[in-house]
Amino acid sequence: MITKPAPGRQFFDLPATYQIQIQGRIEASWSEYLEGMVIQESELGGGAPVTTLYGELPDQAALAGVLNQLYLLRVTVLSVTRVEDVQC
Repeated sequence: MITKPAPGRQFFDLPATYQIQIQGRIEASWSEYLEGMVIQESELGGGAPVTTLYGELPDQAALAGVLNQLYLLRVTVLSVTRVEDVQC
C-alpha cells in the first residue's frame, strides 16, 4: 500500500527540483553529466562569475551524484536549494 507523505515531510526517494549555485563557470555542454540540469551564468557584484544549475532530479541519490560531479570539477558550491518550480 502506498501512502502520501505527511504535510511538511519529505522523502529521499521522490523527485524534487533543485537550484544549485556555484562559483565560476561551467560550460553548457556539461548538462548531460549533471543529470540534464539547465546551466545559466550570471555575475555577482564586482563581476565574479556564478553558475546556477536548475532541474528536477529523481531522488536525493541523483542530487548526491550531481554534487559529486561538481566536487570532481573542483568548483565551489555556494548553495543548494530545493525549490517548488524551475525558474529558467
